[in-house]
Amino acid sequence: MTRIVFMGTPEFAVPVLQALVEHYNVVAVYTRTDKPSGRGKQVVESPVKHFALQHNLPLEQPRTLRNGGEHNHLREYNPDVIVVAAYGLLLPQAILDIPRHGSINTHASLLPRWRGASPIPFAILAGDAETGVTLMKIDEGLDTGDILTARAIPIAADDTTETLTEKLSKLGARLLIEILPDYLKGKITPTPQNNAEATMTRLVAKEDGQIKWDKSATYIERMVRAYQPWPAAFTSLRGEQFKISCATVLDQDAPEIPGTVLQIGKDIGVATGKGILLLHDVQLAGKRAMSAGEFARGQREFVGSRLE
Repeated sequence: MTRIVFMGTPEFAVPVLQALVEHYNVVAVYTRTDKPSGRGKQVVESPVKHFALQHNLPLEQPRTLRNGGEHNHLREYNPDVIVVAAYGLLLPQAILDIPRHGSINTHASLLPRWRGASPIPFAILAGDAETGVTLMKIDEGLDTGDILTARAIPIAADDTTETLTEKLSKLGARLLIEILPDYLKGKITPTPQNNAEATMTRLVAKEDGQIKWDKSATYIERMVRAYQPWPAAFTSLRGEQFKISCATVLDQDAPEIPGTVLQIGKDIGVATGKGILLLHDVQLAGKRAMSAGEFARGQREFVGSRLE
């Protein structure tokens, strides 16, 4: 039976791993080391680690793959193929040379568009009409390997990074199981990427979620969806962080200064550099999430105030 080493870390990777476990012999699971998270800095296991432990899969958490000891250790698993899904570490050539069928990456974009660590929020933020999953042979570059296959899906008007991640992870799992038999038999001819069409992403940072109200309402609405659930799109209300988790665009300009909170009929909106952002779900620091209407009723001075 085909021996597979799987490498992945976040929730996106779990359906891919689960599909492999159901169809193949997963001899080892590699994931990133545990990291402190949250205000209390408690050490948190990755979703892939949690799955591996639940299913009694051999688990490895090396800090690096660039030393000979790790190369030799992986070689002991004698993998036929390595499958990667959002692992978080680049594989050096010494690792890529180990499996006789090479290494495959499950990437959440239509390569060469959106190479790198954050393809899903970048696609939403750019206003892309569609995205998808690409299966590619891994080389030493960052998502530069030859393409085995790709499949597109539309980005819905209300898709967030959270909802789109779930869709793409399931798509990636299905696509991998469909293609892997022919790939292992040598029936698939990889296609080189057009590097001239490549676009890059980077890791999303906390500060990326900070709203600048002189931007257009359309762009800010994309921010709200792209940075949901993390780091969230946020602004400042009377010196306290104010998160916006759901909003829509009203294609109507307001004479008020960008950031001014408006009453628009029964709705609550904010003036922007172009158009009005209608607020639906909001959360003030230390408080529960609620509808913007409920928040405004409890905060009488909210309408007319200015978000910073």
